[in-house]
Amino acid sequence: MTDMAEPRAEGGAWRREIAATFALGWPMILTTLIEVALTTTNIMLLGRLGPQALAAGTLATNLYFAFMIFGVGLVAAVSPMVASEVGRMRHSVRDVRRTVRQGLWTAGVVSVPALIALSLTDPILLRLGQEPAAAHEAARYMHALQWSLPPFLGYIVLRSFVAALGRPRPAVWAGVVAIAVNALLAWALIFGRLGAPGLGIVGAGIATTIATWAMFGTLALVIALDGRLRRYHAFGRFWQADWPRFRELWSLGLPIGITLTFEVSVFNAAAFLMGLIGEASLAAHAIAIQISSVSFMVPLGLAQAATVRVGLAHGAGDREGARRSGWTAYAMGVGFMGCAAATMLLAPRLLIGLFVDLADPANAEVITLATLFLAFAGMFQIVDGAQVLGAGMLRGLHDTRVPMLFAAIGYWGIALPLAVVLAFVFDLGGKGIWIGLASGLAAVAVLMTLRWIRRERLGLVPAA
Repeated sequence: MTDMAEPRAEGGAWRREIAATFALGWPMILTTLIEVALTTTNIMLLGRLGPQALAAGTLATNLYFAFMIFGVGLVAAVSPMVASEVGRMRHSVRDVRRTVRQGLWTAGVVSVPALIALSLTDPILLRLGQEPAAAHEAARYMHALQWSLPPFLGYIVLRSFVAALGRPRPAVWAGVVAIAVNALLAWALIFGRLGAPGLGIVGAGIATTIATWAMFGTLALVIALDGRLRRYHAFGRFWQADWPRFRELWSLGLPIGITLTFEVSVFNAAAFLMGLIGEASLAAHAIAIQISSVSFMVPLGLAQAATVRVGLAHGAGDREGARRSGWTAYAMGVGFMGCAAATMLLAPRLLIGLFVDLADPANAEVITLATLFLAFAGMFQIVDGAQVLGAGMLRGLHDTRVPMLFAAIGYWGIALPLAVVLAFVFDLGGKGIWIGLASGLAAVAVLMTLRWIRRERLGLVPAA
């Protein structure tokens, strides 16, 4: 009787974990989709202005993401730190508040050098070999877009806080407000509708900056007014220095930021390489990478949920619970990416039609190249999901330094050199760049998964 009860109990534990991961994961997925929806909306609207505006918007967005993603990784340490503390002591308030406050401090500190660098977009792109006209237009867009960075990082801190407490929905509603504001303002300011001036590409940047401040302000207001969240006094004694917690957050978050920067920067480098091949290749790459980014948000959201679930179990000393949480999120995320790959391979024109007019002969070359690039994107969806889920699971154990080395090896040791050789030495053009990206992602996915398996066999001991 006991032997039969144990499998049933084990099965019940896995079902409960699936339900808990889904309950936490779907709002996290929505918030990650919201993040990419802001710039994706802009790219879709700019595509209606023509290939040049689309290419310029892509260059600026890629450069912006290179700085933004480092900051996101840095402040993302708030999530595992809060989760571990809550797992250790369920009603902890003071330590949670300390982490949130220093997360906001970090968001402000890292924004300053980033804003200075982004103000130099024009010379940076020219030094990278981009066409002067495209670099100038990208700089005009960036000078409006860059001011969305500080509130966006602040939003990530607050989102990590509410998610670690199992209350991610306020972040979703704040994001919904931002999407609505951004879509309406971008449409009005780009094309001169609703009595607004037609500012073209600059209008898109202004719209996103206003929408991002609205998103941060909405979430901050909810945290200040909600009865269950207000007890933490997240903004209390904001100007009080807490250097031990500040250093702890940077110690955990800096490897995360570097890891994400390695990944995003190699995709940014791919965009710049596409710009060297030609405007049509860059525009087609922009379409394929935006579609891939949308599908990537699902495993990314599940990875964030895995960080919280693994972190809670890790803080409570529940090794079996941490193992179960990690593999549950991994299976759900990789399974979804298999479905995404099938869609990209079987219905590319349906997806491409969201960005450009399929009937316009001027877009013929872009459509042909985008269809080809989507085929490659579909092929690496599963490994892309596996690598981000592996990283999220390991972060729940506060294991961030070794994954950082894996990212360096996979993205800058394999992906980029292989992309350059295939594209320009073997003359494969854009195809070679995408093959290089896929190879690097596959290497990182294998390394991250093996690292988790090793930690599992060792009983999920503290990071070495």
